[in-house]
Amino acid sequence: MPGREDEMHPVLKAFVCGSISGTCSTLLFQPLDLLKTRLQTLQPAVGGSGRAGMVAVLFRVVRTESLLGLWKGVSPVSGSSNPDFKMTHTSKPAVYTRYESGRFGYGSVYGALKSIYQTEGARGMFSGLTATLLRDAPFSGIYLMFYTQTKKLTPQVQLDPVLMPVVNFGCGIFAGVLASLATQPADVIKTHMQLSPEKYRRTSQAIAFIYKDFGLVGFFRGGVPRALRRTLMAAMAWTVYEQMMEKMGLKS
Repeated sequence: MPGREDEMHPVLKAFVCGSISGTCSTLLFQPLDLLKTRLQTLQPAVGGSGRAGMVAVLFRVVRTESLLGLWKGVSPVSGSSNPDFKMTHTSKPAVYTRYESGRFGYGSVYGALKSIYQTEGARGMFSGLTATLLRDAPFSGIYLMFYTQTKKLTPQVQLDPVLMPVVNFGCGIFAGVLASLATQPADVIKTHMQLSPEKYRRTSQAIAFIYKDFGLVGFFRGGVPRALRRTLMAAMAWTVYEQMMEKMGLKS
């Protein structure tokens, strides 16, 4: 008598694999997303630069909000049918960005959602949408391009199957670093627009403000935690996904 695994439809198997890999990677690396948001909105004199700034913010969050504060703003919808879809749809709306920032004193994501809707209407929840699209669409394309091309360069047939997860993870890291660097300016613009929609009605206004106050380096603030999160998250998601697909007999 066939087991439950044999009875499962291939599409359902792919959905389960993608959901598990996406959810695990999102939850594991959420603290890096929070640190990225906090770094992008700090004043130059407070935030510093580079790794020291990230470490300072990390200890400040733990000291003032507890260790669990690093998972503030985690999205309840973190899984999807596959990592490709997941990378394009991990964007958090203004309600999550504001909750992560710690600026507004929201007690919960629901409280943030309610406050934004009451004061700004539905439009407030979609602030920074243009910058978000300019960030996410290129990221997915750049990531997939470098990931697939790097995998093609590896001698798949000659490698020990035990080493394949390591190869997949390495390809994911390489692709993620390049994609994160290319899309970091759009991410900074998105964060500023979501936190101050009344100040930035247009993307060009946010760009002018960031350049005036921080210079070109301002467009890469929070780049270290974001690159770490997006790179490790995507690499882990792809690695777990492909291994689970192979175990379920959906990959040759």
